[in-house]
Amino acid sequence: MYINDFNLQKLAVAEPGEAYQSQNLANRYVEVLVDCPGATGLFTYRLPPQLDIKPGDILTVPFGAQQLGAIAIRLLTAPNIDLAPDKIREVEDVVSVGFFPSSYWELLNRVATYYYTPLIGVIRVALPPGLLGRSQRRIKLKRLNQEQTTTNLSTLNFLSPSAQQILQMLQTQPLGDYSFAYLQQKVKFVYRGVRELLRLGLVESYLEPPRPTRPKLQKAVTLINSSDRDLTSRQREIIEVLRRRGGELWHSELLQICSASSSILKTLAQKGYIVIEEREILRSEQGPTVSQEEAKTLNPAQANALATINGINGFTQVLLHGVTGSGKTEVYLQAIAPLLNQGKSALVLVPEIGLTPQLTDRFRARFGNKVAVYHSALSEGERYDTWRQMLTGEPQVVIGTRSAIFAPLPNLGLIILDEEHDSSFKQDSPIPTYHARTVAQWRAELENCPLVLGSATPSLESWVSLSGMGSRGAGEQGGRGENLLPISPTPLHPYTLTPSISTHYLSLPERINSRPLPPVEVVDMRQELQQGNRSIFSRSLQEALGQLQDKGQQGILFIHRRGHSTFVSCRSCGYVLECPHCDVSLAYHHTEEGAPQLLRCHYCNYGRSHPQFCPDCSSPYLKFFGSGTQRVTQELAKQFPQLRCIRFDSDTTRNKGAHRTLLTQFANGEADLLVGTQMLTKGLDLPQVTLVGVVAADGLLHLSDYRASERAFQTLTQVAGRAGRGDDPGRVIVQTYTPEHPVIEAVRTHDYQSFCQTELEQRQSLDYPPYGRLILLRLSSLDPIQVQNTAQIIATNLSSHEGFEILGPAPASVMRVANRYRWQILLKFNPDELPQLPNWEEIRELCCDSVSLTIDVDPVNIL
Repeated sequence: MYINDFNLQKLAVAEPGEAYQSQNLANRYVEVLVDCPGATGLFTYRLPPQLDIKPGDILTVPFGAQQLGAIAIRLLTAPNIDLAPDKIREVEDVVSVGFFPSSYWELLNRVATYYYTPLIGVIRVALPPGLLGRSQRRIKLKRLNQEQTTTNLSTLNFLSPSAQQILQMLQTQPLGDYSFAYLQQKVKFVYRGVRELLRLGLVESYLEPPRPTRPKLQKAVTLINSSDRDLTSRQREIIEVLRRRGGELWHSELLQICSASSSILKTLAQKGYIVIEEREILRSEQGPTVSQEEAKTLNPAQANALATINGINGFTQVLLHGVTGSGKTEVYLQAIAPLLNQGKSALVLVPEIGLTPQLTDRFRARFGNKVAVYHSALSEGERYDTWRQMLTGEPQVVIGTRSAIFAPLPNLGLIILDEEHDSSFKQDSPIPTYHARTVAQWRAELENCPLVLGSATPSLESWVSLSGMGSRGAGEQGGRGENLLPISPTPLHPYTLTPSISTHYLSLPERINSRPLPPVEVVDMRQELQQGNRSIFSRSLQEALGQLQDKGQQGILFIHRRGHSTFVSCRSCGYVLECPHCDVSLAYHHTEEGAPQLLRCHYCNYGRSHPQFCPDCSSPYLKFFGSGTQRVTQELAKQFPQLRCIRFDSDTTRNKGAHRTLLTQFANGEADLLVGTQMLTKGLDLPQVTLVGVVAADGLLHLSDYRASERAFQTLTQVAGRAGRGDDPGRVIVQTYTPEHPVIEAVRTHDYQSFCQTELEQRQSLDYPPYGRLILLRLSSLDPIQVQNTAQIIATNLSSHEGFEILGPAPASVMRVANRYRWQILLKFNPDELPQLPNWEEIRELCCDSVSLTIDVDPVNIL
């Protein structure tokens, strides 16, 4: 079935509706791309007579003993001569009809090539979950009778360590059932362990069939005959209800209104008065009803920015640099309005799911039901239906997080990245490790539409490329072909702009209504301690908190960690309680008064109860150190019992709709303080907030990452910008033990440009982005020796290439996570002279089966 002479680099799908029509319908074939790790190239399948398949359709096909998702690439009248017709298997079913226009397919190809990812991996990210169905091997604990249990228990002591670990995991799982892929991640020598358990009859292995997402159907009742000659009074009542409701109702709704049984409706259908049929019901995110709002009057800077964006014709990159509260969202809204009138759509990306409810409400107040939401917190059905609604071509606005950059909008007129500096736009795992900003640049170019990057603290890459400061360049842009994507052997650098591509830098230097930026007060916590204040709140912050309720105002407290305390240590011997699966300390999480004290790992989510005695020296003197959101709220309850607090972090927003619920409660004045993590810094607009307190700024500053200063400045500036956005002036208090730090000084003076100048000088001297390029190789394995040896082998192989500097191999800053040991190799090179990069497939072949390799192009997180 495998065709080995097909070049995936030049792959293109025919436009929907332009499939080749075979004259011999009894003998049709299709070449498909299969969603199976390690399966490259195209595979040929026979088309059953009852299926009408076109290129771009999503299929289910048999593959070995499995059923897998596949993409139809092209139809054939006859198979390759090397394939025996009787060996070719049939397509099982069509999951979804095709949606891959040539420009969209070109985008997927470009992502696959630039990020060194198999094309099917990119397709998997682009499609809604569940659409590419795949059967998977699962291992299940056998239910044994008494005799079998007695026999098998005698053998348990002789099991290998891997078999014992698998058995223990299955016994602690309520259903006693895990996928083989999951066990493979957690257990060394999993194949040997599973074979041993199968031989002893303790477990069974089975194949779970794929469960692709399908449209949701619901019975509907339609009135087709309103005369009531031969009806009973009860039947007439039902007909009258239908008539008053416009002749159509959902089956369940009609039964509830009339308190009737389904047998009455069946009788009416048999008499020809109604029709009962299944209809699709769309699943979508349900937001509250919002009142319509008119466009607001713009200030001169906003008006100039809007005029520039509306005057753009074709692909242009725009950096909209506006201070916090300067009205960037209003510019977005008024830039989108004329596009919808022209029948075009717009795509708006935000970094966090927590931002979507507030932004969605503002957009729906302006554009009504033309606004759709697309992010990972939606159910699979909601994402599937929203994705299909995009394919209709109706003008709409899609608001989403990182993955929404692949939204299949056929008539795209504008792409907006709000808070474009945010690292959440970069995917670290799984592959492809794409950056939504980079993909947005390519997509805007392919769709020939403007791309607007908005931020109060632009990334240094965007600042250098688009603000007119200039950069040192980085290779050439590839040209555009008519049908295929011409991909250069060396990937393009996303920040390189050819002279033919226009760019705009637009500034919004003032807040709406000329409101001032809030003054930033920096408190030296060393002096607080010297003067006898041992509270986590400085005297200045305590005074401000005490005045909040008296003034009828609200505040935000920012702390960079969730949980109660960052670690637990023995005061007698210094022992720190650590996660058994990761090289990190366990954080203390307070649940409720009287409940068992819980320690949790923030990397693998391992949890255990807090011990009464030190595990090392048996001392009872265990102390909590460090502060998280839980401890801050506890301290507030002690010192300011009159203040009502809402905690806003990933622990309190796990449930669906929690972001909206908590923010709505706060906006309605049901709390005085919002205490949270970085989620608070990302574009929230809360006009009632006048006070912002940063409890511990130092936790952001001293990290072993070259981006630490940039990230700290952006976070602190953004959280400071939440204050004073309404009629009352704002105030910001930043607590730190290093007030002399350049980042703290730049935040205090709201001086973005001087910070950029200092930071860019350092980056340039070290050839770090945006003046250099990085590729990070991440290796991980359950075996610490194996992964270290593999990293050394790869580094030795890379050293034979010229043109780039090799940093490492070295263990990751947290070497072990979820029992996987992690090593890294960093490649650094000057983009002016792109080196001849290695053949990554050859590098992958240097890894044994137990070692995983991820190639992260332009990494944002190197910790």
